[in-house]
Amino acid sequence: MSHTKTAPVPTSAAESQGTYHYAIGYLRAFIVVLVVAFHAAMGYHPAAPPPPVSLAAEPRWWPAFPVVDPIQRADWTSAFVGFNDIFFMSLMFLLSGLFVWSALQHKGTGRFLRGRLLRLGVPFLFGATLVAPLAYYPTYLQMAGHTGPGGFVRQWLAIGAWPSGPAWFLWVLLAFDCIAARLFAAAPGWAETLGRLLAGPRSRPARFFLLLLAASVLLYTPLELAYSGLTWTAFGPFTFQTSRILHYLLYFLAGVGIGAWGLNRGLLAPEGKLSRRWVLWTIAAVVLFLAVAAVSIAFMTAHLASRGWEVATDVLFAASCAASCFAFLALFLRFARSRSSVFESLSRNSYGIYLVHYAFVSWLQLALVGESMPATLKFAIVTVGAVGGSWLTTMAVRRVPVVARVV
Repeated sequence: MSHTKTAPVPTSAAESQGTYHYAIGYLRAFIVVLVVAFHAAMGYHPAAPPPPVSLAAEPRWWPAFPVVDPIQRADWTSAFVGFNDIFFMSLMFLLSGLFVWSALQHKGTGRFLRGRLLRLGVPFLFGATLVAPLAYYPTYLQMAGHTGPGGFVRQWLAIGAWPSGPAWFLWVLLAFDCIAARLFAAAPGWAETLGRLLAGPRSRPARFFLLLLAASVLLYTPLELAYSGLTWTAFGPFTFQTSRILHYLLYFLAGVGIGAWGLNRGLLAPEGKLSRRWVLWTIAAVVLFLAVAAVSIAFMTAHLASRGWEVATDVLFAASCAASCFAFLALFLRFARSRSSVFESLSRNSYGIYLVHYAFVSWLQLALVGESMPATLKFAIVTVGAVGGSWLTTMAVRRVPVVARVV
């Protein structure tokens, strides 16, 4: 999630580092906006549960649905949430791995880990201890018989865990950075070897896709069969989606390998085949998402609920995830080739937006409960308001030099 500094794009440089930085920096910012929109849509999802009777009551769906509109729902949010849920966190882990190897080589393991502890550990503590309770307080206010902050604190402490909201990504990324640093110390050349295997031939992105798909199926399917995609593991504020943790590690390490091989001479070369064939990858992403959606619906029907259908769903999930990641990488490599002041600011502040947006989303959703307007309009208001509020807040606090060093 750290910001990548950009340089002016040389007029003749198809292979320029500046061109690449625009694409990746702007893609990362775009994905953060998708995260905000995803959380805004959850309140209007047709399958969203009613408000809980207590924060401690089972089943606990409220960490994923902090505020749910009791009347206004939009069917399209099911497809929007489903599509984004398949790929966007995997892509965030891949993007987060791209510059890890160069940082390890430049700083060494000790300095690298101290820097990551500052950049990820401190914001995680802030997100888990302050932003998450602020974001979930509207959940409590939707309950019948709520008694104000004191009652919320009592129920919150009775949960037995500490929901951290979207901040979970930060501690998991920090753990993955520790793994990369340990591998660097044990085998200094492993990432270049991995990068050569995955990203070396710029003319063969399909080979990388198939390797990533095969590894993803092997790592994801057994855990999904054992735990299902809805299970989260929690140790205090340290939570992660059980079935996807190795899948996410795979994408992170793939990003490390791509970065170690060389960003502009491999898979992500601005004029490479991935960029040139953005149309094909976009079509593949749409087709595979439609396929996984169709098979998932079939699996959930009573007469097709079997291990075979579940495995088919898992394989298509992995394929859809990889195809969507490739499609967005291709689109931004192809089209994000010049400076945009709006995207520049969004990219610079995207980390802070990610960190604080959940509170804006839930309070805006709560403010619109009971308003007689379509769910789609409410979604738009919440998304724009949360992005704008988080953006302005981040810009303001980053004026403090100490804060700017972290976010």
